[in-house]
Amino acid sequence: MEPIILNGYHTLIAATLVLLLGRFFVNKIKFLQDFNIPEAVAGGLFAATIIFCLYKFAGITFQFESSLQTAFMLAFFSSIGLSADFTRLKQGGMPLVIFLAVVGGFIIIQNIVGVTMATALGLDPLIGLLTGSITLTGGHGTGATWGTIFAEKYNVTGAMEMAMASATFGLVAGGLVGGPVARRLVNGMKLEKVKHSAKVDTSDKQYAGDTFEDVDNFRLITATSMIETMALFAACLAFSSVMKTMFPDIGLPQFVWALGFGVVLRNVLTLVFKFDMFDRAIDIFGNASLSLFLAIALMSIKLWELAGLAGSMLIILLVQTVVMVIYAYFVTFRVMGKNYDAAILSAGHCGFGLGATPTAVANMQSVTETFGPSHKAFLIVPLVGAFFVDFLNLGVITTFINFLK
Repeated sequence: MEPIILNGYHTLIAATLVLLLGRFFVNKIKFLQDFNIPEAVAGGLFAATIIFCLYKFAGITFQFESSLQTAFMLAFFSSIGLSADFTRLKQGGMPLVIFLAVVGGFIIIQNIVGVTMATALGLDPLIGLLTGSITLTGGHGTGATWGTIFAEKYNVTGAMEMAMASATFGLVAGGLVGGPVARRLVNGMKLEKVKHSAKVDTSDKQYAGDTFEDVDNFRLITATSMIETMALFAACLAFSSVMKTMFPDIGLPQFVWALGFGVVLRNVLTLVFKFDMFDRAIDIFGNASLSLFLAIALMSIKLWELAGLAGSMLIILLVQTVVMVIYAYFVTFRVMGKNYDAAILSAGHCGFGLGATPTAVANMQSVTETFGPSHKAFLIVPLVGAFFVDFLNLGVITTFINFLK
């Protein structure tokens, strides 16, 4: 039977419904809440399961608008670039640099483990990268992007499906191990719980961003700020399109151009022209784009292509989880100073080393609510996990791919 083709409008409607369905599941199912499973993942995997059943029992398949998926992907990576404010490096100081080095070392180890395990199990070494830093450190967005590239350029069967499965496993595992690792490290410390008051900044001044420790402090979005933010995203997408057309032989994926231009644009506007960059609006546009991208990507996966790889993938991912725990306990904690801040940093590293920055923050909050605040950790982890790690990860992934291919 020929696939049912959905145009851009229909695809967008379906993606929106998947997100609403995912929100319903997350609100009603405690397991999804506890492990910070994104609404797009919850709804998308449910939709993929329904599509699998339709294929299995009725032979019905669907074809979604891929150009819409690409646009949302580029918008998401543009948001990462537009958030990369290099002046924040001064706030983190040397501990931020050291933590970046610790994270970079683990990304290399993560990919070595993935490639080695995949080879030992008789799989394509690229699958080792998909079950390595691409999805575990990179998350669903990076996983879906490279999954598409692996499927189209390197003919890796089921690459998108494996990427989504691996990233979802990482979210759950990261939420499971981060808190216990930190609690074991700080066992016996007697620290008081800290409370935060809610407040809204309605001024036109730049959002100071008291990190994730003060989550109730936010700046209101206006129509002007929305238009300014949309213009920044449009500039990144336009630049990436032009560069891809002009330099097709360089081999860089289009999202790299979008991300790189976002970095340049952000820092030129803020440092040279003193432009008041609205980080919260950028985050909202980026997160919305990521959610829609993931919804479309997950709706498009073909679960029936994963059957033969499920066991091998699970083995690799379990080994990756053990390696993360060992590294956070014996390396991250000790290199970062063997103190309370280092323990909270270890919890955060488990979170985004296996899952995502929200998982890292949730890990740290679960510990600091009991043992007290860690301003250093709540400054460093969001900065590293939100965008600096993506640059490190991109370089390591590209190096591994060039070596393997």
